[in-house]
Amino acid sequence: MLRPRESRDLRLVSSHLTVTPDATVRRAYDVAGNAVATATLITPAEELVIDSVARVELFATAYPVFEIAAAAGAFPFRYSDDEWTDLGALTLRQYPGEDDLRAWTQDFVAGCPTDTLSLPKDINAGAGNIFHQAREDEDTQSPSQTLSWVLGSCRDLATLFIEAVRSLGFGARLVSGDLHDPTRTLLGSADAGSTHAWAEVYLPGAGWITFVPTNRAMGGANLIPVAVVRDIRQAMPVSGSFIGPADALLEMSVAVRVVERGARRGSSPWRLRRSMRAEAERRPYMFRQSVKPECFASSVNPAAASRSSATIT
Repeated sequence: MLRPRESRDLRLVSSHLTVTPDATVRRAYDVAGNAVATATLITPAEELVIDSVARVELFATAYPVFEIAAAAGAFPFRYSDDEWTDLGALTLRQYPGEDDLRAWTQDFVAGCPTDTLSLPKDINAGAGNIFHQAREDEDTQSPSQTLSWVLGSCRDLATLFIEAVRSLGFGARLVSGDLHDPTRTLLGSADAGSTHAWAEVYLPGAGWITFVPTNRAMGGANLIPVAVVRDIRQAMPVSGSFIGPADALLEMSVAVRVVERGARRGSSPWRLRRSMRAEAERRPYMFRQSVKPECFASSVNPAAASRSSATIT
């Protein structure tokens, strides 16, 4: 899953996927509406390179205002029967039985009733108080581990936040994508463009609202969503298998680059400057993601490594 998701906050202008060596690519959408491309290599190879380049326009503002339905303005509230049915598993905790998470979450409930939007905002701020630490490990900490260790990566904090709001009955999902931070001042951004994880909560009237625990932020400004999932384990950008020795994988590297391209043709320079300062109107970006897993060692028999498939999620 490398193709950005279109929404009210993002327009996908173009998207190009290149796989080296040549591969047969099949495209589909998964159950959550994420674009998935499956590549099957045509010839044996010692290196696999997946290059995704997309141009997007971002519309999200830094300080969004959300209109929540009157019936859901105070917590606790009730989703409609249709909403409850459709949200389904997105309301269920993936780490049940963690009493410390429940106790931590209840501390944010000021009373009954309490303002609905303030509750996830406060939980988001509380998760943001946990020390951010970038981790290369492929696993994700449980919420109990994150609370105990008081540190975690963006995916750990997003998982903690989602489990917390789900424990209160909210429908929530995890979002995997990229962060555009040209100033490099936001947590989770080692460069102007970085892979990132955050959360969305569904509130009647407002729809899906973005929460970024890593930076205690709300709204989708500077974010390029690629996939929405129930659980972080479903958000693998690239996954797959190959035929060959188990120790054939020597190295894998991932690079993300996000570049602001300037005004669209016909736009005035003033309009561009206003757009950048106020974070309004249209902001086109070039989004490039390269994945270079060296899947086969030089000693691998090419005949034994004749086919390889990668699901680009």
